[in-house]
Amino acid sequence: MSPESVLSFGRHAVEITLMLSAPLLLAALVIGLIVSVFQAATQINEMTLSFIPKLIGILVTLIIAGPWMLSVMLDYMREIFSNLSSFTG
Repeated sequence: MSPESVLSFGRHAVEITLMLSAPLLLAALVIGLIVSVFQAATQINEMTLSFIPKLIGILVTLIIAGPWMLSVMLDYMREIFSNLSSFTG
């Protein structure tokens, strides 16, 4: 197995990881910003106030984007297993 192919598989794995984590992280970011603006407007200074909305938002995002995330992971694993013979030499 050449170093170029190892780097290619590693780069592809990082791209898949970023693609899969982006929707959840963006949902948490948007909800956190909305809660922060709400806290600044109402002068509520509670640190734990944003936890429940973020948790619910991430759960909803996971329900909506879950099938897409699963298909991306399965496609990547199929690609890895189909090229398994090229890994061993």
